[in-house]
Amino acid sequence: MKEYSDRKDLVSTGIYLLIGKNEEGEDMVYLGEAENIYSRINQHLSQKDFWNETIVFVSKDDNLNKAHIKYLENRLFEIATTVDRYKLANNNIPTQSAISESDKAEMEEFIDNLKILVNTLGHKIFEGKREIKSENSKEIQEFTLSNPRENSNATGIPTSEGFVVFKGSKISESMTPKIPEGLKKLREKLISLDTLKLIDSNYVFQKDYIFNSPSAAAGVVLGRSANGLTEWRANSGLNLKDFETH
Repeated sequence: MKEYSDRKDLVSTGIYLLIGKNEEGEDMVYLGEAENIYSRINQHLSQKDFWNETIVFVSKDDNLNKAHIKYLENRLFEIATTVDRYKLANNNIPTQSAISESDKAEMEEFIDNLKILVNTLGHKIFEGKREIKSENSKEIQEFTLSNPRENSNATGIPTSEGFVVFKGSKISESMTPKIPEGLKKLREKLISLDTLKLIDSNYVFQKDYIFNSPSAAAGVVLGRSANGLTEWRANSGLNLKDFETH
């Protein structure tokens, strides 16, 4: 912090992110705004101990005012909460300021640029778990895994990060005796985090969850060892393996 004390851009109005991990090793972020960024972050050195990195956003033209940054703070909190990738260290929901329609449009553009830069710096705080294809890409295909005998019915999509099982997917309450230990622990972890919640006779996903692979996703859904490339099927009937090579 001392090395950056003479940077003029840090004593201006802006938005900042404090990034680190909690005691359980989960990613955490604190979203803040200040009219003097450097002074505010210095205060956090003694007030918050989870963070080891900060990203600051200011305007090169010094045209951000207090109303703008309050609007940005509230919108970023809203987006991060919806995406639900990082634990939010904010104790309260930031209040949104009233700004003009033209200012809102300008701030939304600011947010779009901010999201790209944060993601480029290695933090997917504001990036949805379900990838959006560009106009030139193939249409996103959803895959289902339904097994009445095992009382499971789940939907998801493959992404560059792994396989996303959608919120609302139902999985088997029971596990086979020979389920791999890794899958068993993963299921137990998801239950302890309330990502999976027991409703009637099924565990139900309370939010989208990214698995490392289609097989890990299928194994958790079915409560047994499973080959995700053959278990997950598109509406056409093709399994994931055949679909990707079709």
